[in-house]
Amino acid sequence: MAVYERSAGRTEPRGAGIVMQPEVADLLARLERSVPSVCVQLVERQQLHRHAPPTRHHAPQWMSAWDTLYEAIRTPLSDVCVRLDSRLTELAVEDGEVTARFGDGYATTADVLVGADGIGSATRRLVTGRDDLRYSGYVAFRGLEPEGSLPEDLRDLLAERFTSFAVPGMQMLCYLVPGADGRRGEGERRVNWVWYVNAAEARLPELLTGRSGNSYEFFLPPGELTAASEASVVALAEETLPAPFAALLKQSAVFMQPVFDLPPIGMVADRIVLLGDAAGTVRPHTASGTSKAFGDAEDLARALHGWRRSEPLPDLQGWEAHRLAHLRAVADAGVRLAAHSALGPATKPFL
Repeated sequence: MAVYERSAGRTEPRGAGIVMQPEVADLLARLERSVPSVCVQLVERQQLHRHAPPTRHHAPQWMSAWDTLYEAIRTPLSDVCVRLDSRLTELAVEDGEVTARFGDGYATTADVLVGADGIGSATRRLVTGRDDLRYSGYVAFRGLEPEGSLPEDLRDLLAERFTSFAVPGMQMLCYLVPGADGRRGEGERRVNWVWYVNAAEARLPELLTGRSGNSYEFFLPPGELTAASEASVVALAEETLPAPFAALLKQSAVFMQPVFDLPPIGMVADRIVLLGDAAGTVRPHTASGTSKAFGDAEDLARALHGWRRSEPLPDLQGWEAHRLAHLRAVADAGVRLAAHSALGPATKPFL
């Protein structure tokens, strides 16, 4: 087995915070890792208001971070070949084998190829010959800041709480996650926040152009907001958000992701299989993008268990039907949650 990764260096924590779900907890248990070893526990939920005190209720929950979870899963696989800077450019299936070619001229052949390459999946585009990506009508501004770098009053407000604020067409969430090296002690964690804002599609080229002059497709890295974009975002925060959230945003290296929909399609094409966001996306409000991908992979492993390469490939239609049904159900639920918050093109954009 080998993994071919598009990123040129160590993968970035692009998803930032992750809500612990059963599929993730099950995989951790198989790796002899506990949920508390990769998570921060929250005890309350609180909703902020612009002109009133927060409202709170008891709601225990475990929160992890993308890079913390990545290291927990990657470390036991240290003997697996991982080839970085591998941009997939060509696929061919012949004589029961899949040949993959990459942008640097490298090629490899395998019995089965699994495309788990995310929302911008090159595997999916090569298999289908088309680009099905659709902008949802809103973007997600994000931040991931060391807990110890924030003022004491802001730390006290956010610690051990899932904090939120919402008005039609806008929603902000915030919670603590483990530190950059997985540390979970007080003062060593990070504050993860995401601010969903309705934004006109015409604004995307401007918002996805960085200070460096680079143009991005799906993710604007931390610190790359241009001065003009930063000024408009800060002004909007001061005008619309509760004061603690506006202060948090101003102290953060903001990054940004437009929210896209990638409709579900078939997950199996001969000896090529699509997993996770490559097969179809779910909105982030479901907190299940990671767990859905883990479920896809776990069920695929079960379907292939006992198979030997000298044998015909097992029929994966049952696996595909089960996972597509789950994907469609979660994707529909995410669209309903977004509509409930008036997130999307039907509401006047803030940006």
